[in-house]
Amino acid sequence: THKNRMNLVIFRYMLEHLSKISRVLKQPGGNALLVGVGGSGRQSLTRLAAHMADYELFQPEISKNYGKQEWREDLKKLLKSAGLQGKHTVFLLADTQIKEESFLEDVDGLLNAGEVANLYPIDEKAEILEAMRPIAQAENKNADFTPLALFNFFVNRCRENLHVILAMSPIGDAFRNRLRKFPSLINCCTIDWFQAWPEDALEMVAQKFLEDVEMKDDERSAVVVICKHFHESTRHTAEKYLAQLGRHTYVTPTSYLELISSFKSLLAKKREEIMKMKKRYVTGLDKLAFAASQVAEMQKELEELQPKLKEASVENERMMKIIEKESVEVEAQSKVVKEDEAVANEQAEKAKALKQECESDLAEAIPALEAAEQALNTLKPADISLVKAMKNPPNGVKLVMSAICVMRDIKPEKINDPAGSGKKILDYWGPSKKLLGDMNFLKDLKEYDRDNIPVHIIKKIREEFISQEDFDPNKVRNASSAAEGLCRWVKAMEVYDRVAKVVAPKKASLKEAEQTLAATMQVLNAKRAELKEVEDRLATLKTQFKEMTEKKEQLEQQVDLCAKKLVRAEKLIGGLGGEKDRWTLAAESLQKAYDNLIGDVMISSGVIAYLGAFTSAFRSEVTLDWNRKCESLKVSCSRDFSLSKTLGDPVKIREWNIAGLPTDSFSIDNGVIVDNTGRWPLMIDPQGQANKWIKNSEKPNNLQVIKLTDSDYMRTLENCIQFGNPVLLENVGEELDPTLEPLLLKQTFKQGGVYCIKLGDNTIEYSSDFRFYITTKLRNPHYLPELQVKVALLNFMITPEGLEDQLLGIVVAKERPDLEEEKSALILQSAANKRQLKEIEDKILETLSASEGNILEDESAIQILDSSKILSNEISQKQKIAEETEQKIDQSRAGYRPVASHGSVLFFSITDLPNIDPMYQYSLAWFVNLFVISINESTKSKSLEKRLRYLTEHFTYNLYCNICRSIFAKDKLLFSFLLCSNLLQAKKKLQRDEFMFFLTGGVGLQNKLANPASGWLSDKSWDELCRMSNLAAFKGFKEDFQTHTEKWKLYYNDREPNKAPLPKPWNEKLTDFQKMIVLRCIRFDKVVPQVVEFVKTHLGEKFVDPPPFDLSKSFNDSNCCIPLIFVLSPGADPMAGLLKFADDKGFSGEKFNAISLGQGQGPIAAKLIQTALKDGAWVVLQNCHLAVSWMPSLEKICDDFKPDAVHSDFRLWLTSYPSDKFPVTVLQNGVKMTNEPPTGLRQNLMQSYLADPISDPEFFAGCPDKANVWEKLLFGLCFFHALVQERRSFGPLGWNIPYGFNESDLRISVRQLQMYLNEYEEIPFDAITYMTGQCNYGGRVTDDWDRRTLVNILSNFYNKEIIDDPKYKFSSSGTYFAPPKASYEEYLDFIKELPMSQKPEVFGMHENVDISRELKETKDLFDSVLVTQSGTSGGSGLSGSEEKVKEIATDILGKITGIFDLEAASKKYPVTYEESMNTVLVQEMERFNRLISVIRSSLQNLQKAIRGLVVMNAELEDVAHNLLIGKVPSMWAKRSYPSLKPLGSYIADLLERLRFLQDWMDSGKPTVFWISGFYFTQAFLTGAMQNYARKYTIPIDLLTFDFEVLPLDNSDTAPDDGVYVRGLFLDGARWDRDTGVLAEQHPKALFDPVPIIWLTPIKRDDVKEEQVYVCPLYKTSERKGTLSTTGHSTNFVLAFKLKTAKPQKHWILRGVALLCQLDD
Repeated sequence: THKNRMNLVIFRYMLEHLSKISRVLKQPGGNALLVGVGGSGRQSLTRLAAHMADYELFQPEISKNYGKQEWREDLKKLLKSAGLQGKHTVFLLADTQIKEESFLEDVDGLLNAGEVANLYPIDEKAEILEAMRPIAQAENKNADFTPLALFNFFVNRCRENLHVILAMSPIGDAFRNRLRKFPSLINCCTIDWFQAWPEDALEMVAQKFLEDVEMKDDERSAVVVICKHFHESTRHTAEKYLAQLGRHTYVTPTSYLELISSFKSLLAKKREEIMKMKKRYVTGLDKLAFAASQVAEMQKELEELQPKLKEASVENERMMKIIEKESVEVEAQSKVVKEDEAVANEQAEKAKALKQECESDLAEAIPALEAAEQALNTLKPADISLVKAMKNPPNGVKLVMSAICVMRDIKPEKINDPAGSGKKILDYWGPSKKLLGDMNFLKDLKEYDRDNIPVHIIKKIREEFISQEDFDPNKVRNASSAAEGLCRWVKAMEVYDRVAKVVAPKKASLKEAEQTLAATMQVLNAKRAELKEVEDRLATLKTQFKEMTEKKEQLEQQVDLCAKKLVRAEKLIGGLGGEKDRWTLAAESLQKAYDNLIGDVMISSGVIAYLGAFTSAFRSEVTLDWNRKCESLKVSCSRDFSLSKTLGDPVKIREWNIAGLPTDSFSIDNGVIVDNTGRWPLMIDPQGQANKWIKNSEKPNNLQVIKLTDSDYMRTLENCIQFGNPVLLENVGEELDPTLEPLLLKQTFKQGGVYCIKLGDNTIEYSSDFRFYITTKLRNPHYLPELQVKVALLNFMITPEGLEDQLLGIVVAKERPDLEEEKSALILQSAANKRQLKEIEDKILETLSASEGNILEDESAIQILDSSKILSNEISQKQKIAEETEQKIDQSRAGYRPVASHGSVLFFSITDLPNIDPMYQYSLAWFVNLFVISINESTKSKSLEKRLRYLTEHFTYNLYCNICRSIFAKDKLLFSFLLCSNLLQAKKKLQRDEFMFFLTGGVGLQNKLANPASGWLSDKSWDELCRMSNLAAFKGFKEDFQTHTEKWKLYYNDREPNKAPLPKPWNEKLTDFQKMIVLRCIRFDKVVPQVVEFVKTHLGEKFVDPPPFDLSKSFNDSNCCIPLIFVLSPGADPMAGLLKFADDKGFSGEKFNAISLGQGQGPIAAKLIQTALKDGAWVVLQNCHLAVSWMPSLEKICDDFKPDAVHSDFRLWLTSYPSDKFPVTVLQNGVKMTNEPPTGLRQNLMQSYLADPISDPEFFAGCPDKANVWEKLLFGLCFFHALVQERRSFGPLGWNIPYGFNESDLRISVRQLQMYLNEYEEIPFDAITYMTGQCNYGGRVTDDWDRRTLVNILSNFYNKEIIDDPKYKFSSSGTYFAPPKASYEEYLDFIKELPMSQKPEVFGMHENVDISRELKETKDLFDSVLVTQSGTSGGSGLSGSEEKVKEIATDILGKITGIFDLEAASKKYPVTYEESMNTVLVQEMERFNRLISVIRSSLQNLQKAIRGLVVMNAELEDVAHNLLIGKVPSMWAKRSYPSLKPLGSYIADLLERLRFLQDWMDSGKPTVFWISGFYFTQAFLTGAMQNYARKYTIPIDLLTFDFEVLPLDNSDTAPDDGVYVRGLFLDGARWDRDTGVLAEQHPKALFDPVPIIWLTPIKRDDVKEEQVYVCPLYKTSERKGTLSTTGHSTNFVLAFKLKTAKPQKHWILRGVALLCQLDD
């Protein structure tokens, strides 16, 4: 079996996909592309399908250094297995494993051709061909075996046997781009979309996994429905979350499985836990109840026992007397018996002595006897037969046999003497033979009666045999072994007999002695029996006595125990009686909790599985809905669900808080999720809260902190996994290292009895104590579902309550350290107390539960309980005192809460600034540090109220200054307004709905009411007013407006409506903010100045006047470990200022190193920093935005700055344009500065005077002879510098192209001015004008019309009058003038007195220009503030809006039907010499045809792409996106004439142009040409000129146009010469039709339609001199285009000469121009 088992639930959805995959695998070369979010089962089903088909499955194992090389090796292995070994192989590749895009290129090849180009080197290829040859031959003997054919055969086999299955996620752009780049992913694969799991699937899964959970059937079915509901509802919430906050979170089937598995494990765990706790309480209560019930019983028992005790004592005494009497009798009897015993003993001794004597005598004979018997035993019947068979036996044998015969008392035979003496002799051999023949011969010998051998036999033996020397076993042995044995036996018998004869008399006396002894013993035994009887009687008496004594003692003990038990019961009831009610309540609440468990654990599991990534508002909303759902399905759950109550452990939570987890419920819930989730947590932690908490709480467990950028992080991780140490992985980005995958998925397996895990290429032991935490600093990371399913994503962003608590702690610690110390000590003490109390209660309950039987008899248990209770009471007392003290302290601390909550509001005003600009990042640590600085630096006071006011004001302004230093000027007012409105909202002085209306103008459908003042009020304004009337404060507003339109018209026409009172009664009724809402609706352009006033009123003057840039202050705020960052903007170059600053500080030359980043500069910069760290030099890295790839390295370098390792003089300076790739940690902790040209004339002048070189006293006094001239011209020059920069804010009216004039232009001009004044007697105006106007500033100017403006502006300042006139005015109002000669300080004071904001007149502009500028400013302000209101709205995908796109496309296609028929046009209007206009018409048609065909084809393709018939490529996507937002798609704009109109107007304008050409074609040349209708206007003008030149035969290059504006708007006749043109607009002036000259605009009328202009070609020489304004004509209001060879912009058409009564300079400064078309 596989190491990772798969747990499968079969349902229809799964079977459908499984069968699809299986079919693909069964086709030769079948490949599939499985598309679905991570966790939808793509890989599991592929594995299953491969297993079913019995195919091998290969999936690359991605390790840290997996690259192209390893990938190619894997491919080779794969192809060899499929091609050479012919194994069916499934190659499963998930998009998370595509480490490099080039992998897909190879896959593309595999899919397309079955091979990867250039995969094999020559030698490997040869090996393959060799191996293929036999396989090819086996298939077809006659086939072609050239290398090429063999290789093709190999490739075909690979193709047939290899199945590529790609598992990809459709989320993000990667998928779309990959499909576009590698079309074979679509063409060669069967595509299988894994949609979200259907309801029945969710249901089946839940049922399957919940079937073994113990609950009622109706509960189970309800829980299944709830699981489903959770899943679906979270999906909708995630969509809402994206739409509202622009944050991504995904709901996948994996989350669903996590929900169910969490539910199962938590339910079991909590059930057991609660039951155990409840059981302990119940047992405790039982024991208490038992003790109480025992008391009465025990008292009764005690009374009954007393009389019994007396009776027993009397009985005992009586018994004692009887025993004494009996004892005497026993004593006498025992004496007699003892005497008799002595006699008997003596007799016994005698008998014993005799017996011993006999035995010692016998001892001599017995060994011989035994030897004889032994000898007989060794004889075998065969030996006997041998002797028997002897015819003539040797003498020895005969001798022995004779002895045997004698012993057996057998008579010898008489035979004749064999010697031949003739006598008869006695012969024993005959009988011997007989004897030997006896079967029992040996047996008889063995059983021979040796004690009674007859005397004659023994005598004969002794005389005749023993004395013979031949009768010796050793000698006889030679004759026969049998004889030897028999000889020994005879000898033994003789010895025995001899001894026995001596012993016999002794035996007789022994017998006699024994008989006497027996008689004595008989008498003795009788006496003994008598004695025993007496003794037994005595023993019985004694036993009875002992029993009675024991009984008496027992009674005494019982009485004693009873008394003791009574005391114990009193103790128990007295000590724990108080607990009774508490325990009863506890047991009840636990039972209640147990009853609610299913619902509570269900919701808790839902929170853990789904809601980690959501913010607290979303979480509460969802849990509330879930709670209701559970109630509606009758699943019991707590009314007010709380995750921390259900799963949290109060003691643990308290420890977390002490370790730095914020105390608000959202953060605590996060802690509980981390503690209970089955996956490793990945915490979104921009403020570092989670980081701090994990570091503190895991510190005792030897926590290791790593980053993915560390070179050896893998080794650290492996060690920790083995030894069970926790690991914190910090600062991850949006992707994790694929090597971590097995760890995230916890893919452990058993090997040799221990759990192991495979990381990369290593298999290591896996300790069950190991814990893994991941945190990221990113504010809004987008984690793809593939990653989200592997981790528990948690949103750890700080909450207002959490921050408020922290700030409160800080401010109290600083202001009242005594209180805070005491509070901290109390918190720790109270935590310890509570822990001890809990432990003691556990011990008490444990003791009660553990005590077997009757608790009252368990002395030690009672002892434990008693001492525990005393201790517990002591601690409770302490705790009570502590809590009282804590309350007092909390009351004192609460005094400081306003500052803390104020601070919290301020922090949340800056957290969303990065939505405006990625560089506006501020860390919590930075904020807290600033807060501490304010506490230390603000004015102290004895009165708390005053002190708080000082502190609040100081901190607010300090924060404002610090933030202002680091944000662009355009956002400074925005920030003040944000601060102001957030503080007011926090104080409930501003309604949220009013605030949002102010920003958006409300969202509404079609307005049914007609606009009552359509003459002057726009429909948009009227719609907003109607929506405004729905707000509570504005009831009845629209009715009042309808009745009093005249009053409101006066308000509308006021030059400064922001300062004017509203018509009654509204001026009194509304607050100043509500008045701003009215202003927003009626005069949108005047909102910004009113916002400034609003901030001034509520925060103070200084919050709208940002402090000037001060480099030394920023420097003082930094230290060696904190980098200083210049955020660049066009026209700002901080280097010069920095160089001078470095010089002043003594850091020049060697100690100042600057490097501009870019290709390959990173390592050099790193080296510079390394050196400077040690030497204490400064390093400047310029343009960090250009070295995006090196930024992570920079982040690591900055992270590694540690105060002890860095020289204290070292500083790192960075400059960068705003970039979202800039490292967040560096930004958050660094000192950021924006050094941009200041806005406003006053600030600009100020900056110039404060900057080097003017601020240098020596330089300022550098013209001693011409001090007056110098100072006047210097002031003029600085004023000019401010003007040309400020002019940019008017858009194209100011400059066609916004130039980045900057400090360096001023610096060089100032130095030149001083030089020229000192060198020349006369003032060389021409020279300084030329150097300043044409070179220094003019050098930047690329547009001729801008150059004209620049020189004209300069002429106002470089002239005689400025010197001669003591108060030379710079503009008609006289507000700005050149001050009389004064000291440097006086100039500064003069500048300070100038107005904050300037009127257009100082630029020579009409006040109307402010309208468009102000409209834009207001819109920008609102857009930016909206962006900070918690997240941007989500990105726009196409889904859901496809219908709308289709509708728009169909509509446009319906309007733009066909193209012009060029052939017909060319026939009708052929090319002729006299009429150039024919050519113009045909060429125009051709140009428009090109545009129309692009528009039509792109829209048709878009419709097809939406239907899925063609691929939706990037261009089409762009078209769709632009159609949705009403913009002209860039694809059209490339082929189109310039136009700034939105889509609707653009199409209307295009149709108008087409109609103009169609009418021309149908009805002939028009009398008045619509000059704006041409695609290429210059062609038309050239045509008009050419006609005239050919008519009068004048060379065309001698001609120019003469211009006459006719007082007509139309004409039925055409002029004889030249052309009439219409359709132009004047921008910046109007045409006075009565006087026929240029005139000032009407208020609020920004553009003026010009009547017909007659263009007549005339000779250049004939042009009359008259007062005209040379007015450029532009195609669009943007005015700028790209520069063409003529030196004009491509947007420029022609310069018209318009009559004027005022000098030309007046209109030049006004920026007057003609436009072909408006923006809308």
